[in-house]
Amino acid sequence: MPISFSNQEIMETIRMIEMEHLDIRTITMGISLRDCAHSDIKIMNRKIFEKIVRLAQNLVAVGEELERSYGIPIINKRISVTPISLIAEGLPKEEYLQLAQTLDRAAREVGVNFLGGFSALVHKGFTNGDRNLIDTIPEALACTERVCSSVNVATTKSGINMDAVGKMGYIIKETAQLTADKEGIGCAKLVVFCNVPEDNPFMAGAFHGIGEPEAVINIGVSGPGVILNAVRKNPQADLGTLAEIIKKTAFKVTRMGELVGRAASKKLGVPFGIVDLSLAPTPSIGDSVAEILEAMGLESCGTHGTTAALALLNDAVKKGGAMASSYVGGLSGAFIPVSEDAGMINAVERGSLSLEKLEAMTCVCSVGLDMIAIPGDTSPETIAAIIADEVAIGVINNKTTAVRVIPVPGKKVGDYVEFGGLLGRAPVMPVSHFKSDGFIRRGGRIPAPIQALTN
Repeated sequence: MPISFSNQEIMETIRMIEMEHLDIRTITMGISLRDCAHSDIKIMNRKIFEKIVRLAQNLVAVGEELERSYGIPIINKRISVTPISLIAEGLPKEEYLQLAQTLDRAAREVGVNFLGGFSALVHKGFTNGDRNLIDTIPEALACTERVCSSVNVATTKSGINMDAVGKMGYIIKETAQLTADKEGIGCAKLVVFCNVPEDNPFMAGAFHGIGEPEAVINIGVSGPGVILNAVRKNPQADLGTLAEIIKKTAFKVTRMGELVGRAASKKLGVPFGIVDLSLAPTPSIGDSVAEILEAMGLESCGTHGTTAALALLNDAVKKGGAMASSYVGGLSGAFIPVSEDAGMINAVERGSLSLEKLEAMTCVCSVGLDMIAIPGDTSPETIAAIIADEVAIGVINNKTTAVRVIPVPGKKVGDYVEFGGLLGRAPVMPVSHFKSDGFIRRGGRIPAPIQALTN
């Protein structure tokens, strides 16, 4: 059934776009590569390349056409594919790097800026393919421009694979070192997950889940500036009223996202999947989740009350999205990446926001510790311990959490890292100088919590 809009809604949307940074952050085409598996790497590479190009050859053009037709900025056009470890089982390790290069070549051919799915799901253990892929991640991200990688190390149903957590500490460290000439930028393309969603359109964690169709269009909508403006217009509203205002605003944004998503689906001839209504900030002033929290009455993001304010925001956004569409999915809520949010950067500079406070905030937001620069000499075990803490939050609370940290080679606390574009800039944040090595080296699997037994 087509979505209809009143004249008032149309005018509101125009204002949101022109004045409040409203955009479609990404149109992501998910593509199944399960029929591309083959024991001969040359044949497999050819099948992967040809399938991606055949299905996604018009993705960028359609996105640009929709921008012109609807006047809505569409910032990124992207692709996600079946986790490569699932289709490359049995191949020797050196051939995984060839697969990463094929994915990069296909992404370049169709003109997308990122392709996600150089991924493995190891929450309960490793297959040989998983091990081979994970070992290849640092070199794969160093020698490609557009390939993104993710590894799921925990779920509420299975617990935490601490062997995988420990391994990822070393993988992140090696990835940073291999991309040291670009401030460790390879780590910005690598996410470690708990309870990973299989329809997430946002990079770097997107992949095409095994329950997904042959191809699908998923939309990521972002509107921190729109929510910020709504909050600022109601300085005297009590928190219950404010939640209702945010919910109604999120409703309008979601409807716009579904309109564009269904139009893209029709033009590309693939099914419409989901709208992910995540408040994904940018380095631009006024497009910040931290500024929304401060507009609620906090002097600086990170002070006492920040977690409660973020919980209100995240819940209201989800409720608004669920009212607007039956196909809300992915992550849908509020992201709190440090380098990509001007307000978060300011809060770190003021001293109100620490790594520990960010961890507390992840209990109630959409993802987790995101785009955080840490000292380059941080040990792999400390990185693994940061991951363990974050995925434990996800396991116990039955929610998605993730870690995207960057141990920037040669940088120390107080230094700055310039990533550029939407990745922004980041102050290097301190980590605890007390060691966690003994805990991480125990390995094994932390059992699933008791709530995993509920139906």
